[in-house]
Amino acid sequence: MALSQVQIIQSLAEALSWFEKELNWGVQQAELRHLSGRIGELYAAMITRGQMALAVNQHGYDVVSADGERISVKTITTSSQVSFNLDTFDQVDRVIVLRLVVEENEVSIEELLDCTSAEARSEMRASASKLVYTPRKLPRVRELSDLRVTAQAVSRDILIKQLENGTILVERNGQRETPAIPALREVAVAIGVDILNSNGNPKNTRSLGADILTVLCSQSVW
Repeated sequence: MALSQVQIIQSLAEALSWFEKELNWGVQQAELRHLSGRIGELYAAMITRGQMALAVNQHGYDVVSADGERISVKTITTSSQVSFNLDTFDQVDRVIVLRLVVEENEVSIEELLDCTSAEARSEMRASASKLVYTPRKLPRVRELSDLRVTAQAVSRDILIKQLENGTILVERNGQRETPAIPALREVAVAIGVDILNSNGNPKNTRSLGADILTVLCSQSVW
């Protein structure tokens, strides 16, 4: 059954939420391959306005775009490479490789490769009956100090800042708190901010930090 774009987006949000819940339960990323694969397929269907293939790994592709492209989607978490079936690769028009990035149990999706199958093939090596793709070295990450602070507030000896990219930084007595979530939960309890989201899962750093800043800024506690 075809899903609407709204249903695909909702399903992606639910899958990401479940992934974060599993992490909070202590499940290792490598044990969540099925869920990470589903997240990747939903993300690919969303950005291409497409649909998941009717059968799992149908003819070597996972998603069919709105333009009729047959897309093979691979999603990694901790692994350093992905492989494709050499025997069915000729059925693929486009390749999308994604990585789930986990920082303090907060999950985001990073695009490592999105190109035609011919372009992707030129970056792969053959190994037995597989084509293996190894992502290139990641570009330099911009220093956080280059980003503008859009909101900040103090609660006792804890300074909370929100950067323009949404990142939350926490300092206690001038020293950076890493990870930030324990200090954020400490502040949340003190000022009455719920540390759980609407699904009953612990809020991640960005979500909890943003909620705390909303309360503290409204009280003009600086």
